[in-house]
Amino acid sequence: MTLLLALSALLVGGLLAVQASVNQRLSATVGTPFGASTVQLAVAALSLAAVAAATGAIGAVSAVPHVQPGWLLLGGLASPLYITAGILLLPRLGALSAVGLFVAGQVLMSLVLDTAGWLAVPVQQLSAGRVLGAATVVAGIATVVRSQRAGLYRRAPVLVGARETIAPATELDAPRHRAGWVTLGLLAGAGLPVQGAVNARLREQVGAPLAVGTISFTVATLAIAAVLLALLALRRTPAPRLRALPSMPWWGWLGGICAATYVTGTFLLLPVIGAAVTVALTVSGQQLASAAVDRFGWFGMPRRPLTPSRVLGLALLLAGSALVQLA
Repeated sequence: MTLLLALSALLVGGLLAVQASVNQRLSATVGTPFGASTVQLAVAALSLAAVAAATGAIGAVSAVPHVQPGWLLLGGLASPLYITAGILLLPRLGALSAVGLFVAGQVLMSLVLDTAGWLAVPVQQLSAGRVLGAATVVAGIATVVRSQRAGLYRRAPVLVGARETIAPATELDAPRHRAGWVTLGLLAGAGLPVQGAVNARLREQVGAPLAVGTISFTVATLAIAAVLLALLALRRTPAPRLRALPSMPWWGWLGGICAATYVTGTFLLLPVIGAAVTVALTVSGQQLASAAVDRFGWFGMPRRPLTPSRVLGLALLLAGSALVQLA
């Protein structure tokens, strides 16, 4: 494996942390996390469709009616869960804690898929190194989350006029909801390896990775749009403020591009450097990028210092991810 490929995998993983961070601005502009997720996923779907058309891969989408079993087309359902969870969790937990939960869910679910052989994933023996890695990941995320102390559940930013302010505290910000937020983060992360396994099977029938990505994000967009319409009908979310989108900074649009690049990048890297190395490097990229977002306050996120306990938790997450994927 060349240094360039390794750096590419780290960069692709880091884009997931960037995606989750910039989506905070998109959500503040649109006024509802479900509307923001719909916009972001639509941007990703259109971006992939445009690239697929430019490279001649879009024709592979014609295989959709012949895909068997039909549920292989539903891998994209993990994307709206992950994106919406990121919008909800980052202002409350910080980038490092939220992404740490996503990573823990990814690592633990990939361990389950490998051991059980679900979704046609090749069975791998449950070695002592993999068990130790999973335990280290759990210890790492526990260390990171606990290090947040009293500031763990921060209030989400909202857009007032042309500036951001802090929304009043709500019932969802109460400490008693801690277990619910942690569970949401773990489930959102666990959906990513399931999505990858389903899309890998879909690729066997469709062929072109860009076409698979287009299908996946189209399904994701339709799913979150349906949720948004249902919530609007029930008056459980405000109507999206789409007219405010032109006022958003240019980097607020990067979420969809990051998501599309991540999907395409992992598809291209997997056959070249292998699944285990790809997952280990992309997960490491997620954690390192989220630590940088917290430390420097990039993309309008509040700065959260890298205390010794948070650095320890990050190191445990990195070590545990490597052990699970490479042991």
